[in-house]
Amino acid sequence: MNRRTAILAPLALFALGAPAFAARIPLADLSAYLNSLTTVQADFTQINADGTIATGKLFIRRPGRIRFEYAPPDRSLVMAGGSQVAIFDAKSNQPPEQYPLRRTPLNLILAANVDLGRARMVVGHREVENTTRVIAQDPENPAYGTIELVFTANPVELRQWIITDDVGNKTTVVLGEMIKGGSMPASYFDITAETAKRSR
Repeated sequence: MNRRTAILAPLALFALGAPAFAARIPLADLSAYLNSLTTVQADFTQINADGTIATGKLFIRRPGRIRFEYAPPDRSLVMAGGSQVAIFDAKSNQPPEQYPLRRTPLNLILAANVDLGRARMVVGHREVENTTRVIAQDPENPAYGTIELVFTANPVELRQWIITDDVGNKTTVVLGEMIKGGSMPASYFDITAETAKRSR
């Protein structure tokens, strides 16, 4: 499985129970919702560009930190912290592949201040089958790819995202019930510590 695609890039056929004919949620409301998220835990299902499916647990600590733990027997791990993304391949004894977090569209929702109203950031905003879908990109670096965020209303909730990376690969991540708030160990997002742990 291509872990880089998993974090840079999209879950289809997700049953959503919002009221019929719901109006699209304003960008200001979506920005406020994303900015209200501090820590989040959720199960996730990931659909990769090649059609393979993976599951696991997701941990977010805004700003700038995320961790994808893949379900056993897969020991692969993707984490972001310290402005870097690291991909730990369970089948390799090599150090993790790393690259700057700013090069992935996921950076847009991990920013300290999410502003979907920023000029040239949102390139799509529509209501589709009782969901609000927003396609966003880095206004300064559109070549880095896009992230499509899928929300339901009453109350506003992020349900999934679809990332298209810089070479056009798509990865969908569908979120289970989100547990918000609470503390998370700093080690969850410490690339150096995880590298040392796996090298023992």
